[in-house]
Amino acid sequence: MFIGIIAMRSVAEQARSDEEYMALALEEAALAADRDEVPVGAVLVDCDGTVLTKGRNRREELADPTAHAEMEALRGDSTNSGNWRREDTTLYVTLEPCPMCMGALVLARVRRVVFGATDPKGGAAVSLYELGTDSRLNHQIEVTGGVLAERCSQQLKLFFRELRAQRAVDKK
Repeated sequence: MFIGIIAMRSVAEQARSDEEYMALALEEAALAADRDEVPVGAVLVDCDGTVLTKGRNRREELADPTAHAEMEALRGDSTNSGNWRREDTTLYVTLEPCPMCMGALVLARVRRVVFGATDPKGGAAVSLYELGTDSRLNHQIEVTGGVLAERCSQQLKLFFRELRAQRAVDKK
């Protein structure tokens, strides 16, 4: 019984810290939206809970189709650490990673990916593909989805609603 209480408490503590880091990712997503980028943000955290780096979508700014939030976070930590391996890290991202990003996370050997909103049109963690947990690959990633999902989803919906409204005004 005592072991069960400890396990329950650690699950609750993990959920609480997942929400705290996702809130940081949401802040990065808001910065992306402020620059007219699709609002997706990411935060890479080590096993001690230290934020290693943050990333946000920068595809328009850099004219680079690979400048997704996850890739920016991975690149930022590579620059800082001088190592491409991300063992014992968790990546928090506001939108389910695409195939490119999930592939990079597998190659980087990230231990865990936590995402907010699912991406039914391009998600490669659970929606369309399950790249992180595919046993045919050389590394598997623990995947947790739905953390602050409503906030993440609303941020994206608001961005695209405003974008469509602006395009309608521009056509007039």
